[in-house]
Amino acid sequence: MSGPMSNLDLMKQADAFPNPETEPEAYKTLTDTLYTLVWKDGQPLGYMLDSVVKQLLAAPQEIRGPVTVDEGQRTVHAFEQPTEAERTAQVGALMQYWRENHTFDILRGWRDELWPVYGSDTEVVYSAERSGIGLLGIMRYGVHMTGYVKDDGVPYGMKIIVAQRAANKSTYPNMLDNTVAGGLMTGEDPFECIIREADEEANLPEALMRERAKFTGMVTYLYITDERSGGEAGQIYPETQWVYDIELPAEFAPTPKDGEVAAFYLWTVDEVKEKLAEGRFKPNCALVLVDFFVRRGIITRENEPDYDEIVSRLHRKLPFPGPHQTGQYVAKLPPSNFLPLQ
Repeated sequence: MSGPMSNLDLMKQADAFPNPETEPEAYKTLTDTLYTLVWKDGQPLGYMLDSVVKQLLAAPQEIRGPVTVDEGQRTVHAFEQPTEAERTAQVGALMQYWRENHTFDILRGWRDELWPVYGSDTEVVYSAERSGIGLLGIMRYGVHMTGYVKDDGVPYGMKIIVAQRAANKSTYPNMLDNTVAGGLMTGEDPFECIIREADEEANLPEALMRERAKFTGMVTYLYITDERSGGEAGQIYPETQWVYDIELPAEFAPTPKDGEVAAFYLWTVDEVKEKLAEGRFKPNCALVLVDFFVRRGIITRENEPDYDEIVSRLHRKLPFPGPHQTGQYVAKLPPSNFLPLQ
């Protein structure tokens, strides 16, 4: 877009899927083009593109398993074998088939990581290859952390640590990112995940993370991919992120470790705002920073005319099941690990 991006523009970029309550016509126009992947009991699991459903049906049945498509209701039943292990194997066979046949560009970023697919708020019904989970349009879970150091000599009394993604990343190369972020694998606890990612990406010691990282809540939104995602544009990404803050010692500097981060920058709040307005941040990372600013009283109802819509979009009601509906992981953290909202 031309001109600087507002905070609401940043939210609309990450939470791009039309809201049925506030944008009913746009919602109907888009959903009329999609199929809904459903579970045995009719529970919606995700939104699939027409092109993906066609390739699903085109795959040999021994690869994809039984598939039922209801063109009237625009629903898809698939991967309904008796056990979770069998279902995971079936999805894996299909993803591998698509990968070997170069069916979808998104699978060029194959990660060999399994992400969970929930059939209810608590039950994982199967797992799928990370790079292909967007093809099914199902929930995606991750962890994001904003690191900062106190500095009484700058506005707002802090500087924020910003990561720049490596140029060879398959998704959003060179874009700015949160201090640490990563995807949640099947069976992984979010706090353990952010500790793992902090070590891998920023060389943050586990002891420092356990002492200082504070869980602040979840953000939920519905993203629509573009060409920067490393694959087919228009995929639907319903996402939940567990959000953490960490105050780091002034003398400590995170360093790139696993090659996913090119560099870290220590910027004032105003410098971060400037980069946000320029559209330099990966969309969901911009959303997490807006959440940080809201919680820290940097963005308020008094200084932001779109405050209510921004807050609403930070906590989008999602139509698919999973732990985001219950907050089941929150209770696993000790009370001292919570940061009160400010």
